[in-house]
Amino acid sequence: MSNTIVKTQIEDVSKFLTTTVVTLESFLNGTTLEGLHQEQPAEEEYYKTILSSLRKLAVYCEEGLDACKVILQAEVFSKPAAEKTLYRIYYQCIEEFFSPKNDAWYEDSRSAYTGKNAIKFREPVAPVLSNLLISLESGFQGIREELEYYETDYRTKMLQSR
Repeated sequence: MSNTIVKTQIEDVSKFLTTTVVTLESFLNGTTLEGLHQEQPAEEEYYKTILSSLRKLAVYCEEGLDACKVILQAEVFSKPAAEKTLYRIYYQCIEEFFSPKNDAWYEDSRSAYTGKNAIKFREPVAPVLSNLLISLESGFQGIREELEYYETDYRTKMLQSR
């Protein structure tokens, strides 16, 4: 890919991550376990697991955003550094959103066929949680489609360089 395309992708991802970080931080700063329980009773441990996943996602997105900013502010655009960053963002942020390591929620693979939202919770949750993930899903889906190339291409390049 040309430098222009990669730079445009870094800029797009940076905008996406900025919005995502603001949304996640706003939610996490204004949400309590008690508030979630009042909206929809559920196991406290399950809510803790969900909130833990959201905090982890927020950190990954913030780190990715910082990396994008460094690349975009550099005097000379480094295509290899940009590609590595886009791969890392795909692996950490996108994958963590659709399939968190602690299985707080999961992606319904049939959603593409049904037209419904892809993110499903294992138990009923407060509407504010499902609304948050619904509001983030389309952005994550769009960036995932744009960055899928790096998921395979970067790994191939790394294997070939060994």
